[in-house]
Amino acid sequence: MDKTVELTLRAQEDVVSVRQLVRSQAVAIGLSLVDQTKLVTAASELARNTVVHGGGGTARLEVIDDTTKRGIRLTFEDHGPGIRDVEQALRDGYTTGNGLGLGLGGARRLTNEFAIESKPGMGTRVVIAQWNKRG
Repeated sequence: MDKTVELTLRAQEDVVSVRQLVRSQAVAIGLSLVDQTKLVTAASELARNTVVHGGGGTARLEVIDDTTKRGIRLTFEDHGPGIRDVEQALRDGYTTGNGLGLGLGGARRLTNEFAIESKPGMGTRVVIAQWNKRG
């Protein structure tokens, strides 16, 4: 059973909606409380980045349920200014605003899978996933 939901990200309220959706789906598929918290934290950072730095975009949540694993894959996409140096942006302490500079690097550490594509002037796409492996 696969389930996909797409949300528009335009304002801070949309970031809250992403957090709520991710939390409810993480509970529904049986992720541990620690993994729920990690995924919600990463999703919140990426949704915020999409709104603040990308000028808005979309968040797509996919519930993956197959014979070997169950999990949630999230894709955040915008058509904003993009990231000139992705490797630098992934380093702790790097920030383009007033934050702590833990957003992208933190999201990478908090999730089982992390991928980022960004082109200056074209936008950014970040995909994360958290898995609940079957015994």
